[in-house]
Amino acid sequence: MLGGLALVALLAACDTAPLSNAGPTEIIGGVPSNQIVEGYGLLVDGEYTLPPVPAQYLEGVNRRAYVPYNGSEPPGTIEIDPYAKFLYWVMDGGMAMRYPIAVGREGRTLSGNTTINRKAEWPGWTPTANMLRSEPEIYEPFRGGVPGGPASPLGARALYLYRGGADTYYRIHGTNDLTSIGNSGSAGCIRLFNHDVIDLYDRVPSTGTRVTIRTYQESVALEGRELANRGVELPPLYVPPEELLHTNDRGPSSAAYDVSGAEG
Repeated sequence: MLGGLALVALLAACDTAPLSNAGPTEIIGGVPSNQIVEGYGLLVDGEYTLPPVPAQYLEGVNRRAYVPYNGSEPPGTIEIDPYAKFLYWVMDGGMAMRYPIAVGREGRTLSGNTTINRKAEWPGWTPTANMLRSEPEIYEPFRGGVPGGPASPLGARALYLYRGGADTYYRIHGTNDLTSIGNSGSAGCIRLFNHDVIDLYDRVPSTGTRVTIRTYQESVALEGRELANRGVELPPLYVPPEELLHTNDRGPSSAAYDVSGAEG
C-alpha cells in the first residue's frame, strides 16, 4: 500500500551461538535492531528518513493492527474513538485497520461527521488567527509558519476535514511526540505515529472519505469501560522557536513537537 515508499523492517535474526560469542547489537536510528517492531522500522519516505519507533511506545494495543471491526460503519469510513484512543479504517469482510491515536485539545471538541477533502504529504503548519490572538506568547514566533519536513507539528501526512464544503480546521495528522500516542495531548487534533499516518494516507482516497466520531457511551459499549478511559492527560510541552524552526536543516529529530492546534 505504500507505493514507492521503501519500508525497511530491520529485525534481528536468531543467533544460536553462545552468548559470549555474540557480537554487538546494531543500533538503527537510536533503536537496537533486535527491538524493532515489525511495521515500525526505518522508513525512507522521499527525501526524509523516519527512524524506528522504540518498542516502549508500541506496547499492547498501542500499535497498528488488522482486527475484526466492532462498529457499524460501512467500508471506506474512518471512525474515531477519542476515548479509547483508536482510529478505525473500516474494510470489507467485517475487518478494520486499527491505529492508536493521540487526541489533542482541539481534537476533543470534534464531533459528528466530516469529510476528507484534502490530503498532503509532509505538510507545513501555520497558526490560525485565533491562535495568534488567544496565545500570542506561544504562537507569535511561528506566525510565518513552519515548513513541511521533520520539524512540522503535522508530521509526515495530514488529512484535512471539511463539513458542508467548508474547512473545519480539524486534521488527522502525524506527530513527532511519540509519548502522546494513546493519551490526551495539550495541543493538536487527531495524531498518529508517522509510520501509521503514512499507512492510513495510502489507504484513503483523495477526497470524499467520511469521518465519524464515537461518543463516550458508544466507546464504552464497543470497547469496554477500561479502554474507553485509556490514557492520561499530558502536561503542555513547549519547544523553543529556534529549535523547531531549524530542525528541518538537521533532518529527523526525536524531539517532541507540541505547538500545533487546529490550523490552516
